[in-house]
Amino acid sequence: MDSPGRSLAAIGDAFEHAACGLLTTSADGTIVRVNTTFCRWVGYRADELLERRRVQDLLTVGGKVFHQTHWAPLLQIQRSVAEVKLDIRHRDGRKIPMLINAARRRHEDIEYDDFAFVVVTDRHKYEQELLLARQKSEQALEAKHAAEEALRLADRRKDEFLATLAHEIRNPLGPLRTVIEVFSRKTFDDPQVVWSRDVLERQIGHIAHLVDDLLEVSRIAEGKLELRTAVVDLSLVAMQAVETSRALIDASSHALKIELPEEPVILTADPTKVSQVIQNLLNNAAKYTPASGTIWLSIGRDADEAVISVRDTGIGIAAEQLPSIFEIFAQLPPGHDRAQGGLGIGLSLVKALVERHGGNIEVNSEGTGLGSEFIVRLPIGIGQAAQGGSSMTIAVDGHRRQRVLIVDDNDDAATSLAMLLELDGHDTRTASDGITCLSVADIFDPETIILDIGLPGLDGYEVAGLIRKRPNGPSITLIALTGWAQPRDKESARSAGFDFHLSKPVDYDLLRNILTGSVP
Repeated sequence: MDSPGRSLAAIGDAFEHAACGLLTTSADGTIVRVNTTFCRWVGYRADELLERRRVQDLLTVGGKVFHQTHWAPLLQIQRSVAEVKLDIRHRDGRKIPMLINAARRRHEDIEYDDFAFVVVTDRHKYEQELLLARQKSEQALEAKHAAEEALRLADRRKDEFLATLAHEIRNPLGPLRTVIEVFSRKTFDDPQVVWSRDVLERQIGHIAHLVDDLLEVSRIAEGKLELRTAVVDLSLVAMQAVETSRALIDASSHALKIELPEEPVILTADPTKVSQVIQNLLNNAAKYTPASGTIWLSIGRDADEAVISVRDTGIGIAAEQLPSIFEIFAQLPPGHDRAQGGLGIGLSLVKALVERHGGNIEVNSEGTGLGSEFIVRLPIGIGQAAQGGSSMTIAVDGHRRQRVLIVDDNDDAATSLAMLLELDGHDTRTASDGITCLSVADIFDPETIILDIGLPGLDGYEVAGLIRKRPNGPSITLIALTGWAQPRDKESARSAGFDFHLSKPVDYDLLRNILTGSVP
């Protein structure tokens, strides 16, 4: 039997004088092992190659391009390349056509590439194939660039379309919601009129919610969700969400059971976005729970995390569907007839908002027909645990009479909002364009100006700038009320000198809080 030493020598000799050229490189192409056959074919000694040259240094210009665009990526992705025909440059400069096979392997946490070279004689055919490969590579690269540019253009057009659509829908919704608010201040004896008013209020709110969801799709995809954080009491935020979702819950005769902690759970978060999370979860539970079901909302604390739980007796979720429940546009088959016109982005939006706050969300269900539970965990943050109250602004009953100038080229929007503000005791004037606004302001001396952005002639930004330059301009509260509600629109309003940016249709409670000084 041969000794181990003789066996190793035989293996080494077989490597050195193999019928094909053999070499090994590091992942960047540096040659670390080469046999005599390859050295003889290319005219180099082994010591002139080892640790001194990369395998791609021995290629022609065309071969280097092919290495960069095909060979190296294939090795990276599939860890092997077979039957590649390339020219290897001899030391004297002539080209030697070779057929190459390569494989990538890992040894002691280091990546190596093993190559086998065979000289081929059909040079003309090889050059034609190489030229064809290069042409295809260039065409594919051009096609890729064209496709990427088309995607970018389509994405921009999509964002512009969604923003314009939202603006155009918000404009008529503004006066509609304001008129509904006026109706709510009046007493009607006819129950059908009262019912009709409530239907209008619910459906207008539903349309406004769909518009907001349309815009959030783009923000989620681009990572542009904007947070405006404050120190808030989670229970107060939850109760705001309950009030918003109450109509949908009551419409299906559900029982809502709320469990709040004895001690406030204080955290730093965006109260609007957290309320949106809870509202979406409650709406989801209301939609996917058969009539007269039960929904539980609980708020609590677990160590350094605030915990929100929404549980229901609804249609439940099958085990195989749980992993996809938070995917955008996901609507599970059993719930299609209960979606009630939703876009299928509610839970995806919830997940994005929770994660944007540094938290996480999980869902549990025993299966179809057995209800489900969504649990949200949000970090409380260092230094918040000892807080005993909330800095979140809430509405107050009292108010100070103000002189309010409303500027909107939509006469219905301006007149209906003026009517509503006068019901709250404010003195109002209206204007339909920027020039008229400046003239009325000279006479009326408003304390607050509610200003649309898309005005004829001078736009809202220009009017705001002119107002601020007046002697009393800095003391006037400027409120942008507009259908343009993207983050960039809000930033533009701040830059132009507005104190507040409100989206149409106006949240009248928020506007009233601004006028009463309840919003800093």
